[in-house]
Amino acid sequence: MISAAVRPRGPYSLRTTLRHGSDATRSVIDGVLVTALASGGAGRAWQQADGVVQLRAPSEAGVDELRFVLAIDDDHSEFVRRFARDPLLGEMLRRERGLRPLRTATVAQALLRAVCGQLIQASRARQIERTVIRSLTPQLTGTKLHAPPACETLGRVSPAELRRLGLGMRRGASLVRVCRSLELERLRSLPGDASAERLLRERGLGPWSVGVVFLEGLGRYDRGLVADLGLVKLLSALRGRWVEGWETAELLEPYGEWAGLASVYLLQAFAKGLVPLPKTAAA
Repeated sequence: MISAAVRPRGPYSLRTTLRHGSDATRSVIDGVLVTALASGGAGRAWQQADGVVQLRAPSEAGVDELRFVLAIDDDHSEFVRRFARDPLLGEMLRRERGLRPLRTATVAQALLRAVCGQLIQASRARQIERTVIRSLTPQLTGTKLHAPPACETLGRVSPAELRRLGLGMRRGASLVRVCRSLELERLRSLPGDASAERLLRERGLGPWSVGVVFLEGLGRYDRGLVADLGLVKLLSALRGRWVEGWETAELLEPYGEWAGLASVYLLQAFAKGLVPLPKTAAA
């Protein structure tokens, strides 16, 4: 095993970042992450009291993968400074400024997560994702973890098989079609909005799905989770009426290139009751 002691750039809390981080490919116990790596084998990570994050992986590629998955090097200090007095985010930033979205080891897994999460309850979506991964990828020796799915893995399965595993036929067909027609990992190297434009050309993928892929698969903060149900509920509470999904783009517009990260903070703040709401909405 190769060891690395990394001091994160900017404010960073591994425990906060790992909250609800367990899935078919990784587990979190007492603040320690154990995860299957796309590069092979399993990696571990934990944070010391002095802020340094300890990483363990079978190879240098595995250490680099852990750094990406944990977003250790992606300093969001500018986001914290710019929106410290934001009426919606201010209190959340004061309390949990070290939160960064946990990422998937492969873009394919982020796409699977996005497709599973369309129009259904989050807990059910995660259950389907776990079922698909456990059915299609090998289990790591000596663990209950499964390897993160590659694009080729998801492209080989049929929509009918995915339906048997719990994913709707149309969503399964979209997932398979994208995995067969795109080299998803190459999206990480595309400049500007090229990745979003390419994904949005695919039937069955909309702004919310692209936002998930950007945040969790590409490690980018510039695409918000437009039409996320939690944001719909938040904006509805703020406006005193039920809003349509597309209207959440207006909620995220002030955050510009930080719209994706703002989505995560807004959802957490709303769930924790840290967003000041009109008295009628709060009641």
